[in-house]
Amino acid sequence: MTTLTLGRNGSASTPPQAPGQVAVRKVAVVRQGYVGLPLALRAAGLGHQVIGYDIDEGRACALAAGASPVEDVSDHHLAGLLSAGAYEPTHLTAALAGFDVAVIAVPTPVAADRTPDLGHVEAAARTLAVHLRPGALVVLESTTYPGTTRRVGRILEAGSGLAAGRDFHLAYSPERIDPGNRVWTLENTPKLVAGIDAASRDAAIGFYRDLVDEVVPVADVETAELAKLLENTTRAVNIALVNELAPFCRDLGVSVWNVVAAAGTKPYGHLAYRPGPGVGGHCLPVDSQYLSWAAGQVSGRRLALVDLACEVNESMPSYVVARLEQALAGRGIALAGAKVLLLGLAYKADTSDVRESPAAAVAALLNAGGAEVWAADPHVPASRRTDPGFAGHRPAEADAETVAAADALVLLADHAAFDYDLIAENASYVLDCRGRLPLGESVEAL
Repeated sequence: MTTLTLGRNGSASTPPQAPGQVAVRKVAVVRQGYVGLPLALRAAGLGHQVIGYDIDEGRACALAAGASPVEDVSDHHLAGLLSAGAYEPTHLTAALAGFDVAVIAVPTPVAADRTPDLGHVEAAARTLAVHLRPGALVVLESTTYPGTTRRVGRILEAGSGLAAGRDFHLAYSPERIDPGNRVWTLENTPKLVAGIDAASRDAAIGFYRDLVDEVVPVADVETAELAKLLENTTRAVNIALVNELAPFCRDLGVSVWNVVAAAGTKPYGHLAYRPGPGVGGHCLPVDSQYLSWAAGQVSGRRLALVDLACEVNESMPSYVVARLEQALAGRGIALAGAKVLLLGLAYKADTSDVRESPAAAVAALLNAGGAEVWAADPHVPASRRTDPGFAGHRPAEADAETVAAADALVLLADHAAFDYDLIAENASYVLDCRGRLPLGESVEAL
């Protein structure tokens, strides 16, 4: 375990030689999604009695039947822990009674007015407060702005009559789950851990050190909360830079992909980021807005660079549709009535994750322009195409007949399952937003 503890001013201290251990008998994980489910099953696999709580009754029932909603968790692995009695998925709050450790892993979206929406976090805290007992540990893993963990503490105190730090432990350990990543997983990705006091921090260390290879203690929860936002905002800003560069490169007659590849040969001082149709998931489009909003609340000044990066990334679906409309016009085809096949609805390759996917915005803009929109995605079943932006498209397969019948294809998520040779051979036009296909008369890159 890493022993460096980082404080607000960057100073380092050493945690106690023997961090306090939590006698874990029952672990409750609130929300069984991309973050909560892998964590719940990891704890169950280590011998803990785990309650996987989710307000979605349908999801809880599917899990109980052995059907995993997350690609990173196989049905086989889930079934084994269910049959062993180590993992119990449920939508019933009564099952939370008697927990020793509770982990909150709920969504933290942005509201319609672009401010943080902590409704799920607050609801989870109220639910847990009813069952909170002395000596228990509550950990928030949801990505959020500094001050949220202490806010959760106040809700827990109000609902239980217990005092955070005195009667129960409260900690923050931001999730670092990357859906579909087979290299960096829950187990081998370093885990930041902070508590509202030293005892809470040490209690959380005692819980996580068996679950992950490396625990990194942080001196206070505000530092850990802000560190998580910085991790994701750094990527959002750099992706916005190359997204803004892409139209300029086209005007210049230069391939942005060649520029990125050339710059990426520098062995120091440069990290290569690639352009795309926008950004998706939770980390990039949401977390950066949390960071800028929090800065505005504390100092009265939002972070201009971060806000601009959000604007650039959010503008990419419009740019994609404008490029497509221009390409169709050059072929004597109007966007209205054109048959457009979208390849990939997920926000990243080889996953079914459609959270904040730019494909939804592209589909909505095409529908608004009167196009006949088809969509092929081998990873995203109809049940997951719930984003309103996906409404109106026709599910399709990326087979030779469908590809040939389309007036244009737009590659939005470069899943390995797509047959790119078949696409290149049969498509009349492809706008490649991922730099996957060789360029030619029928293929243009973003």
